[in-house]
Order: sequence, then C-alpha cells, then structure tokens
Amino acid sequence: MEPRQDLYNTLPEDLGDFVEKSLVPDGEWKREEQDAWHRCSTFLMDHCFQDQLVAGQEVRVLKVMKGGSYGKGTMLNHTSDVDLILFLSCFSSFRDQADLRKDIIDFIEKKVEHCSQSLGYNLSVIPHWGRSPRSLAIQVQAKKNSDVIKVDVLPAFDVLGNASPDSKLPQEIYEDLITCGGSPGEFSSCFTVLHRHFVKSRPVKVKNLLRLVKHWWYLQHQKHKHAKVALPPKYALELLTIYAWETGTNESENFDLAEGFRAVMELVQDYNDICIYWTKYYNFQNEAVRIFIKKQLKEERPVILDPADPTNNLARGKRWDVMAKEADYTLQQACCSTVDPWPVQAARDVQVKVKVLGEGVQTLMVDPYRPIWKLKKSIKKKWYLSGQQRLSFQEPGEERQLLSSSKTLADYGLFARVTVSVLVTEPGEIQVFVKDSSGHSKPYAVYPDDSISDLKEKIEEAGGPPAEDQILKFPGHKVRYSSYLSDLQVQDCDTFLLFRKDY
Repeated sequence: MEPRQDLYNTLPEDLGDFVEKSLVPDGEWKREEQDAWHRCSTFLMDHCFQDQLVAGQEVRVLKVMKGGSYGKGTMLNHTSDVDLILFLSCFSSFRDQADLRKDIIDFIEKKVEHCSQSLGYNLSVIPHWGRSPRSLAIQVQAKKNSDVIKVDVLPAFDVLGNASPDSKLPQEIYEDLITCGGSPGEFSSCFTVLHRHFVKSRPVKVKNLLRLVKHWWYLQHQKHKHAKVALPPKYALELLTIYAWETGTNESENFDLAEGFRAVMELVQDYNDICIYWTKYYNFQNEAVRIFIKKQLKEERPVILDPADPTNNLARGKRWDVMAKEADYTLQQACCSTVDPWPVQAARDVQVKVKVLGEGVQTLMVDPYRPIWKLKKSIKKKWYLSGQQRLSFQEPGEERQLLSSSKTLADYGLFARVTVSVLVTEPGEIQVFVKDSSGHSKPYAVYPDDSISDLKEKIEEAGGPPAEDQILKFPGHKVRYSSYLSDLQVQDCDTFLLFRKDY
C-alpha cells in the first residue's frame, strides 16, 4: 500500500504510532546523516580554504552549523536533506555576503572536484543553476552500500556571533537587514541559530505533529501533477503548525495529534485569511523595523513571516489553492474526519489602544476579522458613551483613516498593535482631522457653521498651541481667522494642516 494511503487510512488514535514507525528517522538513517554532515563539515573546515585566497583575501571558517530539518530535529525518515551553514570571516556585513557568495561557492565547487579522488569517500557537486546561487549542493556517500545524502552548503555572514537565541537581540541587526537591499529571505541563513531554537525547543509531540504535516506536504509535492507547481515551502507549513499548537492548545504538551492535524488542514483551507508573525526576535521597538513589519503585514494574504527574518514572507507567491484542495480531501479521510479541530483563528488578536477624547486610554484585544461595529459596541459598554462613535487610526508616514463600521481591522491590513482614536459626535456634527508639522493628526468634532476661531479653541483645549499661535491651512482655500468651515466647503473627514507661528 502506498504511503499516502497509509496516512489517510490511519485511524486518529493510531496517528502517534504511524509517526513513530514511519516518519521518525531510524537509527541507521540518523547515523548516515550524521556521518555525511561530519565528513562534509570536516572537509570545509580542514581542507577547503587552507592557505588559499578567495577574491583576493584570506578566508577562515568561523563555525559550521546544522540547519533545516536536520538542525531543528524534525527530519523525516529517509527523505530529509542536510543543510550545512558555513559562517566565514570574509563576510563582515550582509552586503559582503551578497557580493562574495558566488566567488565562495565557485571556489568550494572547484575544491571538491580537485580533492574528490584523494578522499576516502565519495564527494561530488550537484550542478547549480542561476547566476547567483545561494547554496552549493554536495552529494556524500560514506560507503558503497550506504545511501547518497545531499548536503546543501550555505555560506553566511555571522551576524549574531555568540549571541544566545534566548537573549534580547539588538534591533539594529534587523534595521541593517532591512536597509541592505537584499531580496526577501536572501540572508535567512545568517539567523540559523534562531531558526533552530524556535523549532527545536518545542516538545517532542509538537515535532511529531510537524513530521505528520511535512509528510502530508511531501507526498503532494512529489505527485507528478504538482511537479512544476510553486507550492508553499515545508517551513511555511511548519510555522503554520507551530502557530496552531500555540494558539489552539495554549502550548500544552498533552494534546491529540489528529485534532492538531485537522486544525492545520482547516487553516490551509482558509489560506486567504492567514496572517501570522512572531515578535520573539524582532519587535516593534525600533521605528524602522516597526514600519517594515507593518508594511509586510499589509501584503496580500496569506502572510507567514519567518520568526527570525522579517523580510521573508514564506507564503508569498505560492499556490495555496492547490494545497487547499488537498487539505479539503484530507479532511474527509479516516485520519481526521471524526475529530474536532483546535479552536484556531487565522490571525492572532490585535492589541488595540483605544483613546476616547476626554475619557482616557484603555487596551482591548480584538479579533482582526471581527466587524468594527462590534468593537464600537465594546467601547460604548466600557465607557458608557452616547452619540455616534467615529473611529480613526493613523499609521506612521500615512494619513489618518476612518474605520468603517461594516469593515474589519483586517480590511485595513491591521494585524499588529494599533492606536484607535474615538470621537463622539452629536447630530449635525462632522469630523475633521488636524495634522501638525510632524505628520501626526488628531480628530475633532465640529459643526459645518463653526468658525476657524472655534476650531482653534478646540485645538488649544486638546493640548495644542495657543489659538493665537496657530496657523491653519486648508488645501485649495485661503484660511482667515474669521472664516467659517462652510465658507471653505469643509466635508466630513477633511484634513487641516497646523503650523505654529515663528515669532
């Protein structure tokens, strides 16, 4: 019986045994992978760069590290390749890695070809394609009767040095990553220690669930009808699984594999709503990083940001529709059709800081797919408000926007912490925004027949400059102290520009 049928016909209560017997690497395969990695790493450290110059400079191997499934402890039996991350002294920046990587890979390739005859085992290069490859694939066969194992060698800049994955990282590292101009995920290998820790620190049962999901992905990926389809990478499915476990079980070590597998399949079905990220290593404290992450989260969904590399949206440009169809089929099979999934949202609740004019500030956790009118209902109940609520927000570098009652935070791409201003208007009042020289704007409730003098007084009462020191400008009109808003044809949600007189 083919492996696909073995999985699909396995009863929910037997999935644990299926993983242990079919997916967890056996002792012999582990030894062969370890032997291949050891031989390849020894060659690179002890023989490759000795007394040689590459691109006119001396190269030292700072360290080698196991990456990918092999490094994270989620390998599949007899199917996983080995990633070897090669940290080199010639890379002192991300830019150096981009500029010198091809020279390094070409050098290693020639060295392998030159030394292959003198080694006591079979070592050969798999030809690579493209002008600027990020890795070099090497085949290793330790013995005549052993399997050939592919080792992907990835030269990398040692940006983290000896930093512990549990330590608080300087956010300038990520600011440099964002501003260096690399393509998405180009320098992910530099953060291998973080990738490893993020997955390897999870309980054994979570790793078995990861194996189950990757096995499902692997079978579909190998199908001939999908051979040329750009499916999501295995790592995207791994992250989706970890997210499901975190939010669906509150990180419990005691859970049902079939329930978890079904929860992941349902997330794949609802791929258009997925927006997932973590702030374990990068966060919103650094302004440049914060602006970049929020921009990433506004991309077309699904969005799955690499927890170690915010430039890498692992879901971008992939055929999730193909995976969704297979997930739909899987949900009808014996392995998970009779179980209930974990309660998992397609995105985490958003921290919303609510500022009610004259009433203070409170924080609410809001489902980004919940209608705004429900948020207004919660605000009304919390503050005992009467009148019409006008909710607005402003992201850095952008204009203030009104939140429509019929829409959701997700409709505005708001999946991270946001400040919402609440303005209560009475019948006949409209809302105008006043933007200062820093670009920040505030909402004000006014009547169309109010004067500019009235508006200036409200600005002063809200903590702005004294009325006599204010200069207000309204695009396309000349604003006088005695002008009325109706004279300027001011409409709801129009914006005034505020400047302070320079005496």
